[in-house]
Formats: sequence, C-alpha cells, structure tokens
Amino acid sequence: MKKYPVVLAFSLFLTAISCTGKDQKSSDAPTENVTAETADGKIKTEEISYGINGVTHRSYAAYNPDLQGELPVVFVLPEWWGLTDYVKGRVRQLAKLGYYAVAVDYYGEGKVVETPEEAQKLSSHFYNIPIDARRMFDAVKNKIIITPNANYNKMAIIGYCFGGSQALNMARLSGDFKGVVSFHGNLKTGIRAKNNKAKYLVLNGAADKMVSKEEIEAFKKEMDSAKITYKFVDYPNALHAFTNPDATETGKKFNLPIAYDRQADEQSFNEMKSFLADVFK
Repeated sequence: MKKYPVVLAFSLFLTAISCTGKDQKSSDAPTENVTAETADGKIKTEEISYGINGVTHRSYAAYNPDLQGELPVVFVLPEWWGLTDYVKGRVRQLAKLGYYAVAVDYYGEGKVVETPEEAQKLSSHFYNIPIDARRMFDAVKNKIIITPNANYNKMAIIGYCFGGSQALNMARLSGDFKGVVSFHGNLKTGIRAKNNKAKYLVLNGAADKMVSKEEIEAFKKEMDSAKITYKFVDYPNALHAFTNPDATETGKKFNLPIAYDRQADEQSFNEMKSFLADVFK
C-alpha cells in the first residue's frame, strides 16, 4: 500500500493536532448492546458493538423511538480524539432531526485519547492506509443492515476534522451514500474522487490556516473534473475547528490558531440540515 508523501503527512498531522474534542475525558463506560432513555427526551441511545481483529468496537447510535418506519441513516465520523462526548452530542442532535445517527468507533473500546501524540499515532494509520478506514466503516455499516430502525437505502456521512477527511474518503470509496458533509476537514486525502452520484458539502473556515488556498483550489478542480455535485462554503474569519466549543481553550493550550465561532457553528449546522433534507428526498 502506498504511503502519503512526507509533505502531505506533515500537513495532515498539523490539521489533526488542531482538532479538539469536547470533554475528552469521557466517563461513558462500555456496555453491551443496551438501549437507554436520555435526558434529551424522546431520544434513545444504544451501543453498537462488533469485533475487528480481536478488538471490540463500540459505536454510538441515537434515534427517536416514536418515529414510525425506517429512518434515514447519518454516520458521524469523529475528530481524532475518538468517541468523545462532543461527537455523541452531535449524534443526539441528528436524532432529534429524525435520523438514525451513528458515531463510528475507529479506535476500539470507545477509546478517547488525551494527548495529540497518541491521537496522531492512532489517526495517521487511517490516513496512510485508507482501505483500513473503509474496513472500520464497513463493520458498523454491516450492523446497520440488520437494525430495524435504520433505512439502509438512505445513508449519508458527515465528519469533523479528521472525521471530515475520512467522510470525504468514504464517499470517494463507496457508492452507498446519498451525501457527504465535511466540517473543517482536510481536503487532500490521497484518493481521487469519482462520480458515484453522492453529493458533497464542504464547510470550511475562511481563516483556517490548516487548509491552504492551494488545497481548496485542487479540491474544487478534482470535483469539477469528476463532474461531482458539490457545494463549498467559506465562513468569514472562522478558524479551524470552529464548530467545537472547546476549540478556543485547546488552541491556547497547544498554541494553535484554532477557535470556536458560534455564528459559523450555527450557520454550518443549518447548512447541513438543509443538505440532508435535500439528499434524502
């Protein structure tokens, strides 16, 4: 399997190190396929567990049990910190919108990492060997096939930072999705896009120092060449990781140009809502 060039790998490292997860020290203990009522009202959450190479992966799902029939599925790919409370909160937000939402456990055991060094070590594997990321994703997707609340024929995928890059890769590698959304993710992933009818939505901070103008132009050229339907949105003055409320504090801690932007966060979430409603029509 080919590795990324050193320059790209370093760029991905800088991008990944800027992503921050809310409440990284998650206290959620692993459970075995249980469903529980949450404080979010009519939203139920459940753990989807499955084994990969001897490791139990514990993805996190949520849905509204009062909704009848099979629900459109939205996979949520996390920041490089793992299955944090931040990404679980995003899953519950999507469940409130009427979707069966699933946060994918890439590292196994619902792992949440606390240092950039450990996060970089774990996440770089999926940048360097994209097919392994596909295997991780396919494992949870195969569980969704037998989930009575989920509509396997209506699937979309979204991601944040590291997860945004991985979401773009999954759309490049698979024709299963109606749409893909990347929030402040890296755009240069080493896999060329092909027109498999998935629509793309890329939500980017205009002041993001982790995603260069050259990278943006190359991405747009790639999409145009493959005749892919896409929308690219720049949010004025927004830095990297602009959707995460902990980004400003983390930026100060690691001396990185990242910050939360409430306006960009709200606008990008609404942009995603409209996009999902359109692709699932």
